[in-house]
Amino acid sequence: MALQIGGGGGFRSLMRRKPVDSDRARAEGQQLAKELNILELVAIGVGSTIGAGVYVLVGTVAREHAGPALAVSFLIAGIAAALSAFCYAELASRCPSAGSAYHYSYICIGEGVAWLIGWSLVLEYTLGGSAVARGISPNLALCFGGPDSLPWILARHQLPWFDVIVDPCAAALVLAVTALLCLGIKESSFVQAIVTIMNACVMLFVIIAGCYIGFQIGWEGYKVTDGYVP
Repeated sequence: MALQIGGGGGFRSLMRRKPVDSDRARAEGQQLAKELNILELVAIGVGSTIGAGVYVLVGTVAREHAGPALAVSFLIAGIAAALSAFCYAELASRCPSAGSAYHYSYICIGEGVAWLIGWSLVLEYTLGGSAVARGISPNLALCFGGPDSLPWILARHQLPWFDVIVDPCAAALVLAVTALLCLGIKESSFVQAIVTIMNACVMLFVIIAGCYIGFQIGWEGYKVTDGYVP
């Protein structure tokens, strides 16, 4: 009987939901200060959307999978991203508090699901950040002349007697970003805006230069005999 009561109480605790923040709580200042304006928020959103894979995977996907129909692939992905953005916008307007998906699921579904989503977000950002940081070494090596041309202090090393590879470039990047985040949201958002603008300029340059060269050479090597969609 005690187990049943405990189990029921445990289940109820997993399903309990957090009430939506009231106007009184917001008026009393029981929330994080709003330090970002609309331009900084847009820069953060665009910067989160444009990842490092856009410089590597787009060409591979266009050459081996999508072909000329890459624009259709981008359109489908854009529609899916827009639907997700609309969901977040609706939830943010109804539950205007910090916490992202953890906060929304805590209010709408329950504490158990919110706990899973919160730790899933931590795992997602950890793996995503480490993957991007680890990819800096091969790209940086190209600036020195090749994959094995990095200085010793920046090159990857395998620890003796351990099957572990140490990447100083990735570690330095993670430490630099961590220090920037510790400075404050205004400073980190300013750097994010600069990086986003640089990303957008590079992408526009690649698109314009690629179109110009393609029209100059008549798109040689891009003749598709099976139609627009492979």
